Amino acid sequence: MQTVLIVIHLIVVIALVITVLLQRSEGGALGVGGGGGFMTGRGQANVLTRATAILAALFFTTSLALTILANLHRAPKSIFEGTVPATQAPVQGKAPEQSQGNLLDQLRQMEDRRQPSAPAPLTPPEPSPVTPSAPTPGR
Repeated sequence: MQTVLIVIHLIVVIALVITVLLQRSEGGALGVGGGGGFMTGRGQANVLTRATAILAALFFTTSLALTILANLHRAPKSIFEGTVPATQAPVQGKAPEQSQGNLLDQLRQMEDRRQPSAPAPLTPPEPSPVTPSAPTPGR
């Protein structure tokens, strides 16, 4: 069924491209225009406009049908399938640690491991001797 729909889709695409290229171009870029004597004037514009609209509708219909058929037998899967939990993955040669709690607790534990355990106490800098200076005139 899907193969038949793909063939129909390709035929519609080719017909749509040809129909668009046959239309009279207002800018003169890609269209063949009114040459050839196939149809003239308003009749050609009406037929090609209707054909383009019908082929566009068929293109969207076959595209949607192909998408539905492709996803019809696909089983839903999680984005977490195939991933290894952080508690089981070795971290740079260390043995895996068993951690309890939720993800937020695990993140806090990882942050605690990254920070130094006891930061050095801050001591205020020694005051330097300040000599008073006389203000300069003009400032």
